[in-house]
Amino acid sequence: MRHLVRALRGFPWEFLPQEPGYGSGMTCWRRLRDWHQASVWQRLHETLLAELNAAGALDWSRAVIDGSHVRALKGGPKPDRARSTVPEQARNTI
Repeated sequence: MRHLVRALRGFPWEFLPQEPGYGSGMTCWRRLRDWHQASVWQRLHETLLAELNAAGALDWSRAVIDGSHVRALKGGPKPDRARSTVPEQARNTI
Protein backbone atom coordinates (compact mmCIF):
# COMPACT_ATOMS: atom_id res chain seq x y z
CA MET A 1 0.00 0.00 0.00
CA ARG A 2 3.03 2.25 -0.24
CA HIS A 3 1.70 3.45 -3.57
CA LEU A 4 -1.43 4.77 -1.80
CA VAL A 5 0.64 6.86 0.60
CA ARG A 6 2.90 8.04 -2.23
CA ALA A 7 -0.13 8.97 -4.34
CA LEU A 8 -1.66 10.97 -1.51
CA ARG A 9 1.52 12.89 -0.66
CA GLY A 10 0.67 15.50 -3.26
CA PHE A 11 -3.01 15.57 -2.34
CA PRO A 12 -4.21 19.05 -1.32
CA TRP A 13 -5.35 18.15 2.20
CA GLU A 14 -7.15 21.47 2.58
CA PHE A 15 -9.70 20.15 0.03
CA LEU A 16 -11.02 17.64 2.56
CA PRO A 17 -14.54 18.31 3.90
CA GLN A 18 -14.56 20.93 6.63
CA GLU A 19 -17.61 19.52 8.45
CA PRO A 20 -17.13 18.54 12.10
CA GLY A 21 -15.79 15.05 12.56
CA TYR A 22 -13.40 14.97 9.62
CA GLY A 23 -10.47 16.60 11.35
CA SER A 24 -7.99 18.97 9.78
CA GLY A 25 -5.97 18.10 6.71
CA MET A 26 -2.89 17.65 8.90
CA THR A 27 -4.77 15.28 11.23
CA CYS A 28 -5.90 13.20 8.24
CA TRP A 29 -2.35 13.13 6.86
CA ARG A 30 -0.93 12.02 10.23
CA ARG A 31 -3.54 9.27 10.58
CA LEU A 32 -2.84 7.98 7.07
CA ARG A 33 0.89 7.97 7.85
CA ASP A 34 0.39 6.21 11.20
CA TRP A 35 -1.93 3.57 9.71
CA HIS A 36 0.57 2.92 6.94
CA GLN A 37 3.40 2.50 9.47
CA ALA A 38 1.22 0.14 11.56
CA SER A 39 0.51 -1.99 8.42
CA VAL A 40 -3.23 -1.33 8.70
CA TRP A 41 -3.59 -0.99 4.91
CA GLN A 42 -1.60 -4.17 4.21
CA ARG A 43 -3.67 -6.21 6.68
CA LEU A 44 -6.91 -4.75 5.29
CA HIS A 45 -5.83 -5.63 1.74
CA GLU A 46 -4.88 -9.19 2.71
CA THR A 47 -8.11 -9.71 4.66
CA LEU A 48 -10.24 -8.43 1.82
CA LEU A 49 -8.47 -10.67 -0.70
CA ALA A 50 -8.83 -13.71 1.57
CA GLU A 51 -12.56 -13.12 2.10
CA LEU A 52 -13.24 -12.47 -1.59
CA ASN A 53 -11.22 -15.56 -2.55
CA ALA A 54 -13.10 -17.74 -0.02
CA ALA A 55 -16.39 -16.48 -1.50
CA GLY A 56 -15.20 -17.32 -5.02
CA ALA A 57 -15.53 -13.68 -5.98
CA LEU A 58 -12.06 -13.24 -7.49
CA ASP A 59 -11.13 -13.96 -11.10
CA TRP A 60 -7.45 -14.86 -10.72
CA SER A 61 -7.06 -15.20 -14.50
CA ARG A 62 -7.15 -11.39 -14.61
CA ALA A 63 -4.62 -10.86 -11.81
CA VAL A 64 -1.52 -8.75 -12.43
CA ILE A 65 1.65 -8.74 -10.38
CA ASP A 66 4.29 -6.07 -10.66
CA GLY A 67 7.26 -4.79 -8.72
CA SER A 68 5.14 -2.67 -6.40
CA HIS A 69 3.51 -5.83 -5.00
CA VAL A 70 6.27 -8.46 -5.05
CA ARG A 71 9.81 -7.84 -3.87
CA ALA A 72 12.71 -9.28 -5.83
CA LEU A 73 14.81 -10.42 -2.89
CA LYS A 74 17.89 -11.33 -4.91
CA GLY A 75 17.34 -8.64 -7.50
CA GLY A 76 16.65 -9.07 -11.14
CA PRO A 77 19.06 -9.34 -14.04
CA LYS A 78 21.17 -6.27 -14.55
CA PRO A 79 20.66 -4.74 -17.97
CA ASP A 80 23.73 -4.35 -20.17
CA ARG A 81 24.99 -0.83 -20.59
CA ALA A 82 23.34 0.76 -23.59
CA ARG A 83 25.68 1.31 -26.50
CA SER A 84 25.98 4.84 -27.76
CA THR A 85 24.55 5.64 -31.16
CA VAL A 86 26.67 8.79 -31.42
CA PRO A 87 29.73 8.49 -33.72
CA GLU A 88 32.02 10.11 -31.12
CA GLN A 89 31.83 11.68 -27.69
CA ALA A 90 31.02 15.35 -27.35
CA ARG A 91 33.95 17.60 -26.41
CA ASN A 92 32.56 18.40 -22.97
CA THR A 93 32.42 14.69 -22.01
CA ILE A 94 36.00 13.78 -22.92
